[in-house]
Amino acid sequence: QVQLVESGGGLVQAGSSRRLSCAASGRTFNHYAVGWFRQAPGKEREFVAAINWNGRDTYYPDSVKGRFTISRDNAKNTVYLQMNTLEPEDTAVYYCAAGRGYTDDTSYAYWGQGTQVTVSS
Repeated sequence: QVQLVESGGGLVQAGSSRRLSCAASGRTFNHYAVGWFRQAPGKEREFVAAINWNGRDTYYPDSVKGRFTISRDNAKNTVYLQMNTLEPEDTAVYYCAAGRGYTDDTSYAYWGQGTQVTVSS
């Protein structure tokens, strides 16, 4: 079993940066890929970023490529999402997930409760 807790959300201004954290419990966390997804009101859940088990491979959709960076510190059981040049369109609840990965949310078995990011214009 893996339990995930996101943190770092909040209200930010457009153009600013924010770093989200996903803290995991469970000895097998280092075996899993980790992904970040987001869901805005009235919209489908959207893939944001993913990283493989050792941090060497990362994946992003075009909408965030070059602005968002995913990384992980397996010694701390934590995955990060650095978000730069935020836009109002980035406003959503952000979730981290652990599983086989990468872009398909059905490939993830464990999910956090989410953290709200609101970007004001």
